[in-house]
Order: sequence, then structure tokens, then C-alpha cells
Amino acid sequence: MASKVVTGVVKTTAGGVVPVYHKYTVQSVGIWDRIRRAFAIDPNRSNGVPLNPYNRNPSPGSLDPLSYDDPVTLPAGDIADNPYWKRDARRNYPRLSVVGQAEAVALLSVGSASHPRVELVGENGSKQLVAAQEAGKAGGLARFFEGNGVEAGKLVLAETGGLPPLPSGEKLVEGGKWDVHKYQLAEEPSYSEAYPCRSFS
Repeated sequence: MASKVVTGVVKTTAGGVVPVYHKYTVQSVGIWDRIRRAFAIDPNRSNGVPLNPYNRNPSPGSLDPLSYDDPVTLPAGDIADNPYWKRDARRNYPRLSVVGQAEAVALLSVGSASHPRVELVGENGSKQLVAAQEAGKAGGLARFFEGNGVEAGKLVLAETGGLPPLPSGEKLVEGGKWDVHKYQLAEEPSYSEAYPCRSFS
């Protein structure tokens, strides 16, 4: 007898349908509720919007902003000179670097910061760099090679030892063969033996 009572209570609690007006949600009233019940698949299903005055404590806007401290995380919370694209780690993938003909002419004529071919000092140096870029935009590499092609080629070959540029990571190994850099296991592991993780260097 007791088991039947318990079973009935469980069925009523777990499987019983709760009327929509017993739920703590905002519902339509009047004619709009009759229309909703006529077209709804399950008329006792609520819309899920809670009753804000009862289920949100404190309610939005009820507290004085000066009565609490808003936690700020640095540097993400600092809005000065902190755009999202600078700290977006998901899209921080390597991007291609493109050198146009104007930049190529400037590199061949005046050089770069690591290998300068002309002394670029002060205002005259900046003017010379701008002039080289403007010449590259106007005529491109073809016009530059017509006038200074031989000298530029000699300078490039002198910097590379007379060889063309190599693909990334290749070098001349013993025996006269070209090979990429070989990886090897680190001598001192960066993790303890409890965490079996290999580090490559």
C-alpha cells in the first residue's frame, strides 16, 4: 500500500503537467493567450522569459553605480590604445609579407636597415628614400634595371656569396649535401616525469 502511494507521488511530481500559469515566466494574457493556446503544439509550455521583479535580485539598474566596484582586468580592460585585433589570439596567424615594385626598387637602390647601401642620415636620407620609392612607382623594376641593373646585380651577388637565396631552413651540411635543420630532443625536459611530454628544440 505504501509503495503504491510513493509511486503515485513520483508520477505526479515527475510526469505531471504543470500548468503554464503556475510557472514563474512572463506569459501573454487575454485574447492573445487564447490565440497562443490555439496555435501552440504544447499549450502548457512557457516562453522561458523569467519574471524580472521576482527572479532577478538585484534587478538591473537598481544599484547605484558608485556603491560597487566593477572588476577591471589589465591590459584587456584598458580601453586606451587597446583595439581587439591586437589581443585576438584566435586570428593571430602568420600573414604573408608582400613587397611591391616600389619597395623592391628602394631596397635595391638604398638598401635596408640591416644592409644599407647608402648613408641615410637626417632629412636628406628620408628624401632619398622617398625619391627611390617614387621612382619605383613610376617606372618599376624594368626602368631601374635598364639604368642600374648591372650594379644592383653585383651588389646582390656580393651579399649572398654569388648564390641565389635558399628556401627557408635549408643549409649546406657535411658531405656537400643540402638539408633542412634537424630537430633533436631537449636535454633537460621542461616538464616533470609525472607529465610525459617531449620538447623539441
